[in-house]
Amino acid sequence: MCSEKTEQPRKRALSCIQPSGIPTLGNYLGALKNWVAMQEDFEGIFAVADLHAITVRQEPAKFRQQIYSAYALLLAIGLDPQKSTVFIQSHVPQHTQLSWLLSCYTQFGELSRMTQFKDKSARHADNINAGLFTYPVLMAADILLYQPDFVPVGADQKQHLEIARDIAARFNGLYGEVFRVPEPYIAKAGAKVMSLQDPEKKMSKSDENVNAYISMLDSREEIIRKFKRAVTDSEAVVRVAPEKAGISNLIGIYSVITGKSTEEIEREFDGCGYGTFKTAVGEVVADELAPIRERYDQLMKDKAYLEENFRQGADRAAYMATKTLRKAAKKIGFVL
Repeated sequence: MCSEKTEQPRKRALSCIQPSGIPTLGNYLGALKNWVAMQEDFEGIFAVADLHAITVRQEPAKFRQQIYSAYALLLAIGLDPQKSTVFIQSHVPQHTQLSWLLSCYTQFGELSRMTQFKDKSARHADNINAGLFTYPVLMAADILLYQPDFVPVGADQKQHLEIARDIAARFNGLYGEVFRVPEPYIAKAGAKVMSLQDPEKKMSKSDENVNAYISMLDSREEIIRKFKRAVTDSEAVVRVAPEKAGISNLIGIYSVITGKSTEEIEREFDGCGYGTFKTAVGEVVADELAPIRERYDQLMKDKAYLEENFRQGADRAAYMATKTLRKAAKKIGFVL
């Protein structure tokens, strides 16, 4: 008799986003766009990391709106709550419970070496709170609760994944294989998008110059106008070169969205001035973001739909998280 082929379980991938305002084009091309592709290949777990946001003082009404907004944006980009687990971090109390357990297996010296603590302490000198210091332990709990195989990381989050791996390995060394030690996930395609006004630094929504970044919810007119004003060199030749940071940045953006190689783009715009190329980049970016903005606007008008989905997502997340938390607590010796 022929035996039925058993389907192998998919590998699990996890990623989170803070509700700290509307993400930029850099956030989208560098991370969010890849999340949508990931849910086809992996069992995806995606969260709005609202607990992390309160290391900085928040205005309650605005903060509440930003949480809704961040969740709506995750669905608007194409994350499917039927395919993936998409939830709000604070709705799953196991995050903070495991964070306390893990903090007792994390060394003070490890946390004091974290570069983000040093950077944020310098920026918020009037509010250097304990949460800011122990932030990486909560992030480790976010990750380890769900036993993921992979975690997508950018350069600014690499250190946080490393400490999560170290904590997991230390705990496992004491108690056996409790936590899966996740691997960093390197996306097949992505882009490090630089500021449109200072192409030597990363695009950031906190930039004081609004022309330096593209918000994912900018209008078509705003997007094209900002690209037309993008800083470039005086050579007016569309090619990638170390001394041409501005135009190289625009070529990278155009490449990720269109799927064309650098060589194809240089040939396509050979002999064209920068004005023509800047407009072309602005138009493909506007075309890419338009359906996201439209879907986002629809979702934000339907709070009941958002609430139904994030509560269902939290239920699924809590089911997974509870199994891990109970396993860790039992190994330590708690009475369950």
